[in-house]
Amino acid sequence: MSIETAAIARSRGMTSEERKVVIATLVGTTIEWYDFFIYAQAAGLVFGSLFFAPMNQNDPLLAQIVSFATLGLSFLFRPLGAIVCGHLGDKFGRRNVLVGTLVLMGVATAMVGVLPTYGQIGALAPALLILLRILQGFSAGGEWGGAALMAVESAPVDRRSFFGVFPQIGTPIGMMIATGVLWLLTSTLGKQAMMDWGWRIPFLISIFLIVVGVVIRRTVEESPVFQAMHRRHRESSAPLAELFRGNARDIIRTALIFMANNAAGYILIAFMISYGANTLKLPSDQLLLASVLAAASWLIFTLIGGVLGDRIGRVRCFQIGYVLLALWAVPMWLLIDSKDVLLFLVAGVGLTIALGLSYGPQAALYAEMFPAKVRYSGVSIGYALGAILGGAFAPMIAQWIIASTGQSWRIGAYIAVLSLISLIAVSTVKDPQGVDLHVRDAGS
Repeated sequence: MSIETAAIARSRGMTSEERKVVIATLVGTTIEWYDFFIYAQAAGLVFGSLFFAPMNQNDPLLAQIVSFATLGLSFLFRPLGAIVCGHLGDKFGRRNVLVGTLVLMGVATAMVGVLPTYGQIGALAPALLILLRILQGFSAGGEWGGAALMAVESAPVDRRSFFGVFPQIGTPIGMMIATGVLWLLTSTLGKQAMMDWGWRIPFLISIFLIVVGVVIRRTVEESPVFQAMHRRHRESSAPLAELFRGNARDIIRTALIFMANNAAGYILIAFMISYGANTLKLPSDQLLLASVLAAASWLIFTLIGGVLGDRIGRVRCFQIGYVLLALWAVPMWLLIDSKDVLLFLVAGVGLTIALGLSYGPQAALYAEMFPAKVRYSGVSIGYALGAILGGAFAPMIAQWIIASTGQSWRIGAYIAVLSLISLIAVSTVKDPQGVDLHVRDAGS
């Protein structure tokens, strides 16, 4: 561990290159998740009526379920993005792949902003919408693993969880920006103008964000672990068969560990605003503002989770988060159903405490569970599979529960069950904190 021991000896402050790495991973993932969340929130607020108009006229609840289904469909293509980008990232390096995924996500998002609706081109409109969503899913599948590894592999051994939290906080920041933009536009333009044309503006903003992200990411050096592998003349990419032959158990565990966090996260991101506006009939602008504040809380507790991951261990931090999530999942709906926006905010903030603690240390834990040779592929595929099991269809399932039972607490019960599964999964991991990321057999 000579390289990593030397890292500990450095001053506690970040070096110039380390600052560039964490800023690049933060900015990149923020932009990626802004793009992803704009779609998620539009799916809850406007896509049902704009792209599934005939269905919306006959059965608005069914149209909403189908709209959420398009959100989940893209998750099915995340593993493909993870496989392709993971292979390229392991072979050619993390940085170039990250730039490519950022551009692909941005182009797909901007094209949604100019897409004709069902009333303009008929059934071709939802077909093109789904195609662009699939491209978003492919891009997201390759994004997280590369950003997480750039941060964690560049970190001193005793600060990996803290460094790894920077791509993680890109998620709540992306939600804050996406929801904040929607809140500002809804408050300024009004509900009717937003339905007519204002919903396109957040998608088009992505063009400017992508330029900023690409410039920043291209200034960052390649991960030191990847560089060390080349210096030792090792193969930098192993066949997928080797990944699954040697690490199948850890891929399954990473997927199950992420499942509950991702499901609860997408309930917060995509469903709660839709439920508040469409079912409870609360003012959209107030709901969006409450969601911005909840996202700020998510940011704070994700940072806390990253710090605690280094201090008490990654596994223990996950366990605390999932116990809290299981306990809060049902009671929060009593607050939401009060139809009081302030209590709606309290419910969201309570959820984000559990989300942050079970999200902050994730990058460090996953990086330490896989050997360098297949690390990009391993963490990306595990993350993508966890997203399919968790968040892919969580908003659709929640909408179906409301449509079929009318009892929102059952959504909480669904999340509580997933939380217990994820809690068991993470508890089977022997905390790999501090392993040498440069050696071939790093893992749990």
